[in-house]
Amino acid sequence: MSTESGGSGIGPVVGEAGAEPVEESAAPESPVVEQAQQPVLVEWTAANRTGSISVRTTEQGLPLGISVDKAELRRDPGALAAEVLRLCKQAANRAALARRAEFEAAGVDSAALHRMGLPTPAEVAQSELVEEDEYETEPESWLRSV
Repeated sequence: MSTESGGSGIGPVVGEAGAEPVEESAAPESPVVEQAQQPVLVEWTAANRTGSISVRTTEQGLPLGISVDKAELRRDPGALAAEVLRLCKQAANRAALARRAEFEAAGVDSAALHRMGLPTPAEVAQSELVEEDEYETEPESWLRSV
């Protein structure tokens, strides 16, 4: 019986005379390995009232993408950054609200949801109204460029 060493370090297994070599790793994988997959990344978006600034975030509010119209780039950089952060927080709050709805549908007790820190729809709506009033900016000039 002869074996040759392949490039992978695993030599072929030789069966009966005249049979093709079979790699040892050709055995079917266990079901446990098949179930281990990467978690699906859920994305959330939020935009300002005019839609000129929008962010795409993770469920925790970490930005994955930011879209800003050219006109918004004339704003104060600090105000623009604050608006982007506000929108990231808004997207995270909406994601937490969706997670709460999933848990409620699964029958999780409201006291447990409160301990998890998941907001109610009223809390999310109230925080969005307050934040929009705080961060909504008036135009710096009523004149338009022609």
